[in-house]
Amino acid sequence: MAKKTIHFVSLGCPKNRVDSEVMLGVAERAGYRHVDDPARARVIVVNTCGFIDAAKKESIDTILSLGRHKESGACQKLVVAGCLSQRHPAELAAELPEVDHLLGSSDMLKLERVLTERKVERVLVGNPAAWVVHAQDPRTLSTRGASAYVKIAEGCNRKCSFCVIPELRGKQRSRSARDVVEEVKRLADAGVLEVNLVSQDTVSWGRDKDSGPSLAELVERVANVPGLRWVRLFYLYPEKLDRHLLELLAKHERVVPYIDMPLQHAADAMLRRMRRGHGGARLRELVLRLRETIPNLTFRTAFIVGHPGETDAEFEELVEFVRFARFDRMGVFRYSDEESAASHALDGKVPRQVASRRARHLMSVQRKISREKNRALVGRELDVLVEGPSEESELVFVGRHAGQAPEIDGQVFLSGAEVAPGQMRRVRVARATDYDLLGEVVDDLEPEGREPASVPVVHRASDGRRVSLRTLPA
Repeated sequence: MAKKTIHFVSLGCPKNRVDSEVMLGVAERAGYRHVDDPARARVIVVNTCGFIDAAKKESIDTILSLGRHKESGACQKLVVAGCLSQRHPAELAAELPEVDHLLGSSDMLKLERVLTERKVERVLVGNPAAWVVHAQDPRTLSTRGASAYVKIAEGCNRKCSFCVIPELRGKQRSRSARDVVEEVKRLADAGVLEVNLVSQDTVSWGRDKDSGPSLAELVERVANVPGLRWVRLFYLYPEKLDRHLLELLAKHERVVPYIDMPLQHAADAMLRRMRRGHGGARLRELVLRLRETIPNLTFRTAFIVGHPGETDAEFEELVEFVRFARFDRMGVFRYSDEESAASHALDGKVPRQVASRRARHLMSVQRKISREKNRALVGRELDVLVEGPSEESELVFVGRHAGQAPEIDGQVFLSGAEVAPGQMRRVRVARATDYDLLGEVVDDLEPEGREPASVPVVHRASDGRRVSLRTLPA
């Protein structure tokens, strides 16, 4: 066994994924080689999510499972990083003796001390607002299919009553446009075709600075980087969007007409309890405006059910809103009662079984809409970015069209020709299921991919779906 081997597990959202990739870069700079099998690793790193109860439980279960490798003597250091350790450093240190070091949500670069110095403090959890990723930071991609996330800001200044992100990540700190574009240029030069812009509150990018370009100007500068094909925006807050940004979404050939905008609820009383700063009527107007302004828009959103005070009537109002809006993609989360969140003090707690029933019903409404929208694509030709072999069978390759974001949306199963990861291929849709498509490749390109090098990190997406990322041949 090599002396310097390391294994990573990244949990939670794409923003966490970027942090894990920075730690991967730090490890490589320190001379460590990543291994897919934790049994072969001298160091194991778990980058945790601590946002809601389910995420915290998954983080603890993962730590306990990987901690068993220390019993065999193969693993010499178990490192826990990210939001859970930022939130509960003392508790984790006391209750998990198998953990050697704890890093917080802004301590990614401190991993180098853990890997290179002989005597390092066990708890290295610092100020959550102390860091935001920079273009010069080391970073090793773990995504496949010539796709990458780019984090344009860190933290959040919103005061949603159910959310603890400001506690875990600090107030908003926007990266400079120059730094973001520099990173995107490096990614494009390495073969990345799709850049996914992420932050906690993307629409607020730059507002924490005294002056500078707007979000639309940043997006345009990124989209004009040579070599890119798709630029996608995630996590837009439901407020009036800048006309320039709408024009980019509607007309720029590289800005994907895809909006990810978590709306959380639609009933006025619920939105007030959630401290969202708007009512249901404005959300209806927003949906209509976006549909009218952006041709071929793919609209993804997310809702919370079971929030304190949610009545049957308010839930039915949410159901009717989903039927009205006919979202292309949707996620539903059961409310998690976090002690440090303002919603924790509210009366009218909704029983867990009621929240679960509501979540299932809302998703059943959306499933029918998704099926109808997918069936409408049968017979159409689409550009598809090839990701690689399917998790179900390595004999079948999968990709995504512009209306499918990585990890959280469906896939296109490919047939009819040889393909390679990182290719953009023309595909005719032959069949549709609720969330996935089956398509036949109709162009005549040679199967030579241009996928950037990546490492096989295990990542579990924020919807709980396990995604195993493997290094694929170029």
